[in-house]
Amino acid sequence: MLRIIVESASGIPKKTFGNPDPIAAVVFRGEKKKTKAIDNELNPVWNEVLEFDLKDSSLDASSFINVVVKDYETIGKDKLIGSATISLRDLASGHLMSLPSKNVPLINEKQQAVGATINLLIGYEPPAKAMPNLNDRPDVDTSQVDGGGGNEVDEGESDVEGGGQSGSPGAPTSPSQPGKPSHKPQRLSRKRHRALANKPQDFQIRIRVIECRQLPGNNIKPVVKLNVCGQTHRTRIRRGNNPFFDEVYDSYSLRSDSLVGEFKLDVGYVYDESGHAIMRKWLLLGDADDSSLGARGYLKVSIIVLGIGDEPPTEKRDITEDEDDIESNLLVPAGVTMRWATLSLKVYRAEDMPQMDDAFIQTIKHVFGGDGDTKNLVDPYLEVSFAGKKLCTKIIEKNANPQWNQLINLQVKFPSMCERVKLTMFDWDRLTNNDAIGTTFLNLSQMSSSGGEVEVGTAASEFGFLPAFGPCYVNLYGSPREFTGLSDQYDELNFGKGEGVAYRGRVLVELSTQLDGKVDKNVDDISSDDILVSQKYQRRRKFSLCAVFHSACMLQVPGEPIQFEVSIGNYGNKLDSTCKPLSSTTQYSYAVFDGNHYYYLPWADNKPVVILTSFWEDISHRLDSANLLLFIAERLESHLTSLKTAILAKVSETCLAEIWLKLINHMIEDLNSFQLPVLEGQPNVTVLDLQLKKLRDAAVDAIREMANRMRGEATNVKDTVGDIEDWLEKIKQLAEEPQNSMPDVIIWMLRGEKRVAFARVPANQILNSDFSEQARGKHCGRTQTIFMQYPMDQNKGEKVPVQLRVNMWLGLSAHEKKFKSFSEGNFSVYAEMYENQAHVLGKWGTTVCLLTGADAGHTEFTDEVFQNETRFPGGEWKPAAEPYTDVNGEKVQSPAEFECPPGWKWEDNWSFDSNKAVDERGWEYGVTIPPDNKPKSWVAAEKMYHVHRRKRLIRLRKKTSDKKAVSETRDPGEGWEYSSLIGWKFHRKERSSDTFRRCRWRRKMVPSDCIGSSAIFRLEGALGVDVDEKASKKDAAKLFGANTPTVSCHFSQSYLYHLRVYVYQARSLCAMDNDSFSDPYAHVSFLHVSKTTEVIRSTLNPTWDQTLIFEDIEIYGDPQTIARNPPDVVLELFDSDQVGKDEPMGRCRCPPVVKLNPSVAVSPKLLWFPVNKKGRNAGEILVAAELILKNKGNDGEMPLLPPRRGEMLYMVPQGIRPVVQLTAIEVLTWGLRNMKTYQLATVTSPSLIVECELQKEPQLPRIRAAPQSASSKEEMYTPPIVLKVIDHRPFGRKPVVGQCTIECLEQFRCDPYRINSEVMSARVAMIAATQGDVVIEVDERPIVKAEDEEAVDWWSKFFASIGEQEKCAPYLKKGYDKLQVFNSELEEVQQFQGLTDFCSTFKLQRGKTEDEEDDPSVVGEFKGSFKIYPLSDDPGVPAPPRQFKELPESGPQGCLVRIYVVRCLDLQPKDTNGMCDPYIKLSLGGKTLDDRDHYKPNTLHPEFGRMFEMSCFMPQDKDLKIAVYDYDLLSRDEKVGETVIDLENRLLSRFRPCCGLPQTYCVSGINQWRDQLKPSQILQNVARVRGVTPPRIEGDGSSLSFSGKEYHLRDFEANTAIHPHLGPARERLALHVLRDQGLAPEHVETRTLYSSYQPNLSQGQIQMWVDIFPKSLGLPGPPCDISPRKAKKYMLRAVIWNTTDVTLDETSITGEKMSDIYVKGWMLGMEDNKQKTDVHYRSLDGDGNFNWRYIFEFDYLPAEQLCVVSKKEHFWNLDKTEFRIPPKLIVQIWDNDKFSMDDYLGSLELDLLNLISPAKSPEKCSLKMLPGMAGSVSTKKPLPKSLFSQKSVRGWWPCAIEQDGKHVLGGKVEMTLEIVEEKEMEERPAGKGRDEPNMSPKLDPPNRPDTSFFWFINPCKTMKFIIWRRFKCIFIAAILLLLVLLFLGILFYSLPNYISMKIVKPFV
Repeated sequence: MLRIIVESASGIPKKTFGNPDPIAAVVFRGEKKKTKAIDNELNPVWNEVLEFDLKDSSLDASSFINVVVKDYETIGKDKLIGSATISLRDLASGHLMSLPSKNVPLINEKQQAVGATINLLIGYEPPAKAMPNLNDRPDVDTSQVDGGGGNEVDEGESDVEGGGQSGSPGAPTSPSQPGKPSHKPQRLSRKRHRALANKPQDFQIRIRVIECRQLPGNNIKPVVKLNVCGQTHRTRIRRGNNPFFDEVYDSYSLRSDSLVGEFKLDVGYVYDESGHAIMRKWLLLGDADDSSLGARGYLKVSIIVLGIGDEPPTEKRDITEDEDDIESNLLVPAGVTMRWATLSLKVYRAEDMPQMDDAFIQTIKHVFGGDGDTKNLVDPYLEVSFAGKKLCTKIIEKNANPQWNQLINLQVKFPSMCERVKLTMFDWDRLTNNDAIGTTFLNLSQMSSSGGEVEVGTAASEFGFLPAFGPCYVNLYGSPREFTGLSDQYDELNFGKGEGVAYRGRVLVELSTQLDGKVDKNVDDISSDDILVSQKYQRRRKFSLCAVFHSACMLQVPGEPIQFEVSIGNYGNKLDSTCKPLSSTTQYSYAVFDGNHYYYLPWADNKPVVILTSFWEDISHRLDSANLLLFIAERLESHLTSLKTAILAKVSETCLAEIWLKLINHMIEDLNSFQLPVLEGQPNVTVLDLQLKKLRDAAVDAIREMANRMRGEATNVKDTVGDIEDWLEKIKQLAEEPQNSMPDVIIWMLRGEKRVAFARVPANQILNSDFSEQARGKHCGRTQTIFMQYPMDQNKGEKVPVQLRVNMWLGLSAHEKKFKSFSEGNFSVYAEMYENQAHVLGKWGTTVCLLTGADAGHTEFTDEVFQNETRFPGGEWKPAAEPYTDVNGEKVQSPAEFECPPGWKWEDNWSFDSNKAVDERGWEYGVTIPPDNKPKSWVAAEKMYHVHRRKRLIRLRKKTSDKKAVSETRDPGEGWEYSSLIGWKFHRKERSSDTFRRCRWRRKMVPSDCIGSSAIFRLEGALGVDVDEKASKKDAAKLFGANTPTVSCHFSQSYLYHLRVYVYQARSLCAMDNDSFSDPYAHVSFLHVSKTTEVIRSTLNPTWDQTLIFEDIEIYGDPQTIARNPPDVVLELFDSDQVGKDEPMGRCRCPPVVKLNPSVAVSPKLLWFPVNKKGRNAGEILVAAELILKNKGNDGEMPLLPPRRGEMLYMVPQGIRPVVQLTAIEVLTWGLRNMKTYQLATVTSPSLIVECELQKEPQLPRIRAAPQSASSKEEMYTPPIVLKVIDHRPFGRKPVVGQCTIECLEQFRCDPYRINSEVMSARVAMIAATQGDVVIEVDERPIVKAEDEEAVDWWSKFFASIGEQEKCAPYLKKGYDKLQVFNSELEEVQQFQGLTDFCSTFKLQRGKTEDEEDDPSVVGEFKGSFKIYPLSDDPGVPAPPRQFKELPESGPQGCLVRIYVVRCLDLQPKDTNGMCDPYIKLSLGGKTLDDRDHYKPNTLHPEFGRMFEMSCFMPQDKDLKIAVYDYDLLSRDEKVGETVIDLENRLLSRFRPCCGLPQTYCVSGINQWRDQLKPSQILQNVARVRGVTPPRIEGDGSSLSFSGKEYHLRDFEANTAIHPHLGPARERLALHVLRDQGLAPEHVETRTLYSSYQPNLSQGQIQMWVDIFPKSLGLPGPPCDISPRKAKKYMLRAVIWNTTDVTLDETSITGEKMSDIYVKGWMLGMEDNKQKTDVHYRSLDGDGNFNWRYIFEFDYLPAEQLCVVSKKEHFWNLDKTEFRIPPKLIVQIWDNDKFSMDDYLGSLELDLLNLISPAKSPEKCSLKMLPGMAGSVSTKKPLPKSLFSQKSVRGWWPCAIEQDGKHVLGGKVEMTLEIVEEKEMEERPAGKGRDEPNMSPKLDPPNRPDTSFFWFINPCKTMKFIIWRRFKCIFIAAILLLLVLLFLGILFYSLPNYISMKIVKPFV
């Protein structure tokens, strides 16, 4: 069914005369349906529903409807106003059930818009058998449910399939509000997992909120709120538009500040899914009020709905991006339109593919003289994957630079969830798996914009744009390029996992997006026009890169010589044979030890230089924009860091305001001067460039506007930090450049020939810009520090291979002169030559020159030059672009410029070579075939089509003598390297087996034209051959490095510096030893020098207080440059180990303060720097450093040496070290608890060491001390307090058995002079004060027993307190006490301060911190507290008073503990039936109480009502564990969960939670006083503790004065009923006063049960409380009786007298209406005890007489007014399950049928508590008596009464039956109902039916009419009463007729005989 609601149209154009009368028609598949016409209206509203029957066929993707709006004409043809075509593809796909089409424009016959729009709502109901399968899973039958949007009738229904409860039994569905779509994206109807009872059950709903994407808005702080079944949860608040949450909510499940978007989902929908879960699905968030607004973002969740006994499915969380198929994991709410979009990716070409296949065949070709081509050993193709879809280009065999020119179309839903298009280049292999070459991602969020990012007044759509990209190259990175036949250990990098370590090629692609387009082919060829257009984006320009290596230090391992290789793209890669050789490597150097810990390369004043030239597209306009924004962000970030530091250091408000103002002003100034490069005229501007420029300009304007507003309006500096952080984040986002086609610069460290470590430097960071200074890369021409890293480092940078200081400059060769302004030092170039000698007959001789000039070893040599000319076919020959080249086509000097080398002389002049296939003038001819630039073959004869010719010019020269050109005297053994065989490794020392040696000669070269340092870029031609991909030549790799000159940078002057590093302290370091501590020390490294601090033993918070002084550090380069950009001081922390290697603890970098003038007094400030280990935070270190320039003769101006500590240790000097304040720390060491064993032995004699900075205070247990500590005045320098527990063991061993660091000391600071009245607890003082004999007064008062006391028990009090009035009987009316029920643990109640007011509990830890982020193991607890307050520096000032004054007795004391367990709630099911058989298990000290005998069968909400009494000694037995176990008969009992209560804290707390104070003082009854002390005694103790005068009570107890206030009893008891249980007035008044003192009231706490298997998941709750009574105070009062209520036995006797007006359901054989009536009855919940009357047969008037008695026995709880029913759910169950059900009687009238099912005629349900008053006569009995019936008038009827109070009632009640949705009368019943208690049953017995004893009352047999019988067994009666009565006349007539017939028969029989006799007359 297709249902179209034609809502309205607007903007219909006027006619020439008057307004039109619009009428709308919809055409679908040739069928046309119309609305009515609206007269004279330009904005008609139709709201008509047009339905098209699909006749069991489903919609297909090409379906559409045509909407035509015409002007209705009464006469003649209607005139067209406009029409529109709407595609139904979204409905056909099954993603949507309704499609709102709002504001669809109408167009006329000429396809022009007429300005009118129409609004429709299209709904679709697919046929049952043709459901679209969303996930293409053949085994799942998928059916759609109407979303409610398209069908007004269905709107507001919660669940069309089954509706309401049957759809999701027990889990309340969340019905949509009427008029809103019930969001049902897809419902998979499957077989139910289990038949569920149609009654409420408990479900656990677990929701994991994983992440959001593409939330709209700017500066948002998203929080996810979840609502399920009236319960709400919320996540933590995150920032940004794509936040990641990953949080779990357990059952009890999800709310709105400013609503971003929402999604509604049925609980039943989730429960019907496979595994009762939807795992890791994306929800499309929509706007609840307007679904046409489209997507408001996406939320990824997993939802599990666990019914009873369901196993939760396991969630796979390591799904990789490729498998995360978002399109098929998307749930869409109805009404939200997801538009189809086509991502068109044009893949043009790729280049620089590395060798991927084995060169075996090529090698064989090579051996036989063929042309081996290792370069093209790759068969590449590109795989594009997005949102779970994958498409590939064609495979191009044997081509490293393939051209595909293919178009790949991806059909996706937009807006899409997937962020990235993944491009993976593969190498096709015929036999084995295809290998990945490299992977890159196109991030759609960076190349599109929703427009919501800019908060300015303009329309958002102005800045929004669809994804667009290129044409632009994207670079691939992965494993090193060198080909190896073995498996690649770094292969994972080629799949995009981890940081690629090498360039692997690049691909030219272009991406565009079309909405609602239809695509014929997924993969197509690109048109030739597009290929031509892409050519302009490939225009290359020459770039020059220079890198000067200033230092390489922090090398850890010496050994083989080291060199560095710099490459950009394919240029400069030394080990890849396909790459062009360049001067891209430094010289090999051996590392030198720095004298302390590290090695460095001794480059001294000659720094190695690496030069590369490369060719790339000029994208400077893109990178300039990014660099400009990064420059602004960097400045803002540094100011923000200063501001945060100032806030942390708590500087004054004015100072803070200055820093803030500076930040804002600088930022506004930067944004005002912000000017992006102009894009007009740039050669390769793309669509994305233009859009990004527009977006960036608008966003910067918006931020500038907000900053200006903030500057004018802000009042609080701290409040602005969040906004400034958001701006910073926004600017950084804007700086991301998606179209960065310039590859990263990669630096490799090579050890020998092996690649060891790498670093990647983004090209934009070192790129020179001629646009502006700010647009230059931040490291361009500046020395930067690079920490190299190992490829795929498993240890995540724990070890640094090397620290480099390198200065890099990258720029267009056209701008290379600008390099001069950045370069320091003088550049020198050295040519190299090897002299080689072989060992022959014991002598070194015969110089063999290898890898040298071509003339090496020759006495005669022919120089050659090729002269080249070109022409157009048939034209004139002209000199070629490169007129003179060598044989390979490389440019050389002209013959005139050739000079004869020294030691040689020319033999003749230049002549052409005629000994070749040439013509008579020496020319040979060829044809150039593109893409080559010279012919492949040459011929001697000239033809018209030849375009190229060349001539070989030669000239002979001879050696004049054997003298070396460079003659130097030297020692024969000096400078040689030796080798056993040619090609083997060289070594330095000569061995007897050596047969070969070489010596390297270097010659310095100076540029002839003095253009400064940029001359080095001119060396390109001298750097060996240029392996151009288009040239065909022999193996280029052979020539690599043959004569490549080396370049170095020579510094003529060095400067000496003096460095001081002030290492003060560290905090929160990792524990690296098993004793829970570390022995930290730091290697402090600066360039090529390093020193080490002392080792501080056994601490995680070491204070070194050490100054490391580095004298005379030689640094080359301008001091001003160093001052602007100083090298960092690197601190590497290690844990010193006696055995084995020291373990690294983390690394930290600190920039030094540079002083070029030592006399200027600027002292550095100690700051906390983070310590990082493996990418995670591993503590902080407080450090500062200063670097001072030493001039000649200024030694006297150097700062003074700091004070020494010991021989060589300098301390941190005054002025730099923190200013300290003498501080007192009072430590209350109350004791250690729960100490675990250490090395298998228990901790027997512990002592505690408290450390604060340098103070160490050994503390014996439970002794308080006030150590004095020099604590810092500034909060940011405050040291932590460290607690160490030491065990004294035999033989003097004192191991540390636990430690704890307390970092936040703010809570312990106090003012020592302020009277703190509540330091010591009331309980403590009371215990201390009453150590002697205790006198307990006993009131001699009669115990009052009220008559109706049975109806009131403790549970009445409990239910009255939680507001369940119906269960508490008359309790409240009597004015009794209530208690307080806390919904959490008592420790969590805010007013009780966690019950740690006397002392806090600190967890002690031990053991090594492992790499996992698990908490270290807790090995015990320290109980104690601290008071920290400043002391005066003046020794004359008296010390302030002690804070811990009066302490309680701390020895062991016996206590009586009463544990009251009331009930449990929501326990986790443990049995297969989804239930639990819980019981309580207690453990206190060594004792365990097991209550297994009293388990509660089959329940999740057991009411235990148990009280346990246990004795214990405090504080040894302080932890009370209350566990709930599940009883199992055969297997082991399972623990459901447990909770632990610290009884010691309760005993010591001043809130006195040991025995809560009731509201009144009662001496009897259920609220009897149960404490040991009376209220007046407790009040006296409170007074003593607070230091106030004891309370004074008047003699009669009517008034009391306490703490300066007067209290009167009448004020407290003004409006309360005085009941007989109350005690004396004085105690009552004392109790009222006590309740004002903030002490704990009488209470029940709700504690959550936790399991060790699911430590954070609630396993249920337990409601309970604990009373603790110290035995020294005497006996406590009697305990409360909280045992569960017991049900009483009752009997319901119901006598069925008569029925009348019963529906006559049958027709007898005689045709009259009749019924065989009987009455059935039972009590609700006791269906197995149904009782029936006998049958009143053949009732012809609906009357029935029975006189029949039902007897129902039941258990009833009067207080709760519920029946208790216990029954086995299945016969195999061991235990009965208890149910509580309201007492209801159900009576039904039936018609008896012997040979078919009985017919139901009507029923009546009577609630015995609210009994409907019966009618006295049948005439007055009608359906109006029943509540809720039509016409029932409640006011006229007498009020319902309880049968339990009435005892007996008789009368007529109506029975109703439903027909056609209405209730009709089915009959009337006359009954007597009587409730009989147990004792009456024996006194007045009665039998069922009319059985004996037939009494109370006696029942006579019913007086039924004679016609009442069963025909089958009474044939005589049947004759008499049925047949005779009905057919009497017929019977008589039949007999008469029979007689007549008999007479006639006899007559006719005898007549012939008679006649014949007459005739014959025989006797005559």
